[in-house]
Amino acid sequence: MRHRNCDRYFYITFRSGKDWTPLLAFVVNHRKLKRTNIAVKARRPGWALIRLRMAGICNTDIEILRGYHNFRGTPGHEFVGEVQDASEVSAAVKKRWVGKRVAGEINIACRALGFQPVCRFCKRGLTRHCERRQVLGIVAHNGAFAEYLTLPLESLHVIPDSISDEAAVFIEPLAAACEILDQLNVKQFREAAVLGDGKLAQLIARVLRTALPRVVLYGKHPKKLALARHAKIETKLVRGNATDLKRVKEKFALLVEATGSPSGLALAQEMTEARGTLVLKSTFHGAAPVQTWPIVVKELSVIGSRCGPFDKAIALLQSGKIDPRPLITRTFPMQQAPAAIAFAQKPGVMKVLLRT
Repeated sequence: MRHRNCDRYFYITFRSGKDWTPLLAFVVNHRKLKRTNIAVKARRPGWALIRLRMAGICNTDIEILRGYHNFRGTPGHEFVGEVQDASEVSAAVKKRWVGKRVAGEINIACRALGFQPVCRFCKRGLTRHCERRQVLGIVAHNGAFAEYLTLPLESLHVIPDSISDEAAVFIEPLAAACEILDQLNVKQFREAAVLGDGKLAQLIARVLRTALPRVVLYGKHPKKLALARHAKIETKLVRGNATDLKRVKEKFALLVEATGSPSGLALAQEMTEARGTLVLKSTFHGAAPVQTWPIVVKELSVIGSRCGPFDKAIALLQSGKIDPRPLITRTFPMQQAPAAIAFAQKPGVMKVLLRT
């Protein structure tokens, strides 16, 4: 491997015989993943060059293939990697990071991008909402479906040795689930419901179960619901269509909508009791057909919830309170990323991983 620094860029290639072979990556092209070769760049001082170990396929990655955010680069934002180098930092800082196994926060804010002065949200410490942010594998920054990626050192979190790669690849979505605990004092509720039985919904239910005696997961896939019951979460089977609006009678003061479907919001509003709190986690391409009158009439508190605290997610994994590995359906080699993302869209499939 050779490193060539040119105008603060690292160009990384591997040697194969007498030729230099560019690195493998996958990019979004006409709603499909296309294999390509790229030069990986660490653009600014304080940025890390990271060799990918494992990446997770998320519903957001699938929505990107459908046009979400009109993204055209390399997707992928759930990953475990190993720091290979850091640009223009002291020897002590480089020693502290190089060789470390890491997960990375996905929002890249003003300071890391070199903007001065920083925006009003960054001044308030709300870097996840930076007005000029790039988002790993989602907005303007190439993601983890590649052999190498780059992120600022300030975005990285060292993974303890006691956490396997298979568990650590869940740190980013598990942190998103933990965000609910930061946004709400859940102890004021006796119970909660999670609408949806997919990967994020499963993690949310597990996080809420660490704080509440009763959590009910509503979903339409019996095998997925069985995974939740193994984690001591109560489950209820629904049909996943408009008939649920009349069939589901139970109401909750705290409900999290995580179906990943535009149709989930109507049922979520129906299931949230008057003066209750509805947390929205779904992201998808397109509009959701929804009436707002239930929010007004029932005086619901509606909270949008996105990224969350990595330190709390890592602590939950390290303590053993949450083990996400039963959610893994299959692992593919990185070279088979298009087949992996096609497989991830099949009915009944949970987490699909890519390994280098």
